Amino acid sequence: MVHLFLAACLAFAAPPTAAAPLAPAPAAGPLSVALVPAPGAPVRPRMGDRLSFHSVIRNGGEAPVEGLVAWVSLVRVDRGQEAPVDLEDWSAQKAVTLPSLGPGQSLEADWPMRLIQAGDYRVVVSAASRDGSALAASPLRPFTVARRPVVESRRVVPVALGLPGLLAASFLPWRRLRRRRP
Repeated sequence: MVHLFLAACLAFAAPPTAAAPLAPAPAAGPLSVALVPAPGAPVRPRMGDRLSFHSVIRNGGEAPVEGLVAWVSLVRVDRGQEAPVDLEDWSAQKAVTLPSLGPGQSLEADWPMRLIQAGDYRVVVSAASRDGSALAASPLRPFTVARRPVVESRRVVPVALGLPGLLAASFLPWRRLRRRRP
């Protein structure tokens, strides 16, 4: 169900823009969810960086929302590679729960993740009540993860210096170096 929701949202996703103010998405029920990059998040994230989003889930209704669960979803949107992302690989917090969210109350949560793959992504936070009477999702937040060079000199230098030495040693006349037996 979440994947269908994300697919429908992606059809209307806007191109990446600067961080918008913390405004909730329109909600059909009492819940509303706002989502922005957390303070201190990198503006141009790269592979290996840590990125965090901040959400505010608000109960705008007149009754408490019982058994609240909120979760984060991430989808890759690169052409030809559109797919949901397994957040376990990204070391992301996947869900938060609250026994009850009273009228006018809000729940704030941070959603940290370690960026492991370059590409274009969309993140969304959804919240629902235990009985299914309340469901809301934040607006999709786009972000791009830039590729980070993976060549490290401490790994390249030994190979660059050692490989020619090994090749030269393989051409030595090993037979002449052996001792002759009397």
